[in-house]
Amino acid sequence: MIPQYIHDFDLSALPMVETEVLVIGSGIAGLFTAIKASEKHRVLMITKKSLLESNTRYAQGGIAAVIAEDDSPAYHLQDTLVAGAGLCRSEAVEVLVNEGPDGVRELIHLGTLFDLENGELALTQEGAHSHRRILHANGDATGYEIVRALAVKVHEHPGIDVWDEHFVIDLITDGGECIGALILKEDGSKLFVKAKATVLCSGGAGQLYRYTTNPDVATADGVAMAYRAGAIVRDMEFIQFHPTSLCYPGAPRFLISEAVRGEGAYLRNVKGERFMEKYHAQLELAPRDIVARAIVSEMELTKSTFVYLDITHEQPEMVRSRFPTIYETCMRYGLDITTDWIPVAPAAHYMMGGVKTDLSGESSIPRLFACGEVSSTGVHGANRLASNSLSEAIVFGRRIVERIQSLPPIEESLGRAVKSPSTDKMNINGEKHQHSKPVSERRLSLQKMMVRQVGLRRNRIHLQQAMDQLQHELSFFDQKPTQREELEYANLLTCAWLVTSGALHREESRGAHYRDDFPARDDIAWRKHSLQQREQAIVEEWMS
Repeated sequence: MIPQYIHDFDLSALPMVETEVLVIGSGIAGLFTAIKASEKHRVLMITKKSLLESNTRYAQGGIAAVIAEDDSPAYHLQDTLVAGAGLCRSEAVEVLVNEGPDGVRELIHLGTLFDLENGELALTQEGAHSHRRILHANGDATGYEIVRALAVKVHEHPGIDVWDEHFVIDLITDGGECIGALILKEDGSKLFVKAKATVLCSGGAGQLYRYTTNPDVATADGVAMAYRAGAIVRDMEFIQFHPTSLCYPGAPRFLISEAVRGEGAYLRNVKGERFMEKYHAQLELAPRDIVARAIVSEMELTKSTFVYLDITHEQPEMVRSRFPTIYETCMRYGLDITTDWIPVAPAAHYMMGGVKTDLSGESSIPRLFACGEVSSTGVHGANRLASNSLSEAIVFGRRIVERIQSLPPIEESLGRAVKSPSTDKMNINGEKHQHSKPVSERRLSLQKMMVRQVGLRRNRIHLQQAMDQLQHELSFFDQKPTQREELEYANLLTCAWLVTSGALHREESRGAHYRDDFPARDDIAWRKHSLQQREQAIVEEWMS
């Protein structure tokens, strides 16, 4: 069983810090939400590394918003619904496409320098978009530019405190509400942060898999904490694998942006043959799930571990100026993308599911909010449309702050008597059990299992094997993790359980979830969401 609290504590014995808004995480969602909240509230931001280390930093392609005169929110809405494979919440998508442009303008006002072309915002097109609506910065360093600009504002703001190198262990609930979080400080001591509102902006779960485009910090912390606290999580079976990550000896699984295909790159198998015409009418610009599975099919047919991405037919000057980060990274490993084909393979990239929220970003637990990849607003459905994620973060970050402004103050008495259920019978002074094998070994084993059995292609036999292994591994929680690497592993283990159980439950193929024993999409039986809550069976929520 996955416990509510993974660490022994007694709040009455811990130091306490109070704030109005607690923001956990520092990507675009955390930074933007903190800036907006600081206009009327005291804000404390907690990041387990630094403000600049998040998934956002590595986002290359850009941010989707209707800017061009020949585009419209209606087109953006339709593209998103098609990519989402029948599981997008239309009301959430309408919020995104209509409020996204204002959000982009606010990013510009806050100092983000998007690329210009003839004095106008430069726009590109990515897979499954019908129009050029992707804004980018420094060619292919959009995420870094956004984080840079927002981090400057956060550092300058007197109403925002930032705690680097702090780890959130668990969310604390009392009286049916979230009242803050238990924090592990850099020196190993712990404290309780009490807050009027807690906002999870902790990113995704890429480190569930051996091969991922995500940084080391993407360990599913927010989803795992929210689930343990009793929040509803939704659609965890939908994990997006980016079709094109660099697959080259000695090189990391570096993201090769979808914008490369948007600018005309071809996919070729190891025989040099273009193959996407066999799989989809949009060829290289088909939705990501289709492209990723097509690549895997070609790898199997040719008995190879990669395919090629070829942009050598485009002008070298354009390639170097449009994709400077990709160009320079590949050059470090002896690949000149203006003359060489790029070996690529799919890698875990984005989590469509997450903490279920309403249109104000509030979870099923009052005063607990989620924004960005950790959330399930209903925008992405079964398969995220490229570059919608950054837009989602700013649109719903603003809505969260509007909702927080209407919250009453938290009751002073809440939290004083909260302690973990095992505190009375366990040692809370730091004594710890000896784990049977190193956490690093456990983590690698989990990642390999997820690739093999809960990866791009799934079936009942492999998923059940994974569930059996996870069931055995849940005994890890009995050992009361205390160190940061142990806590991260506990979060990965929690999320692996959610993803695997959701994938085993959904007996169809839809979007990023593909079952080769149920290869067809089944709208009659499965056009519904999977809801999971601690100590309860999976509940199905039908689409209206």
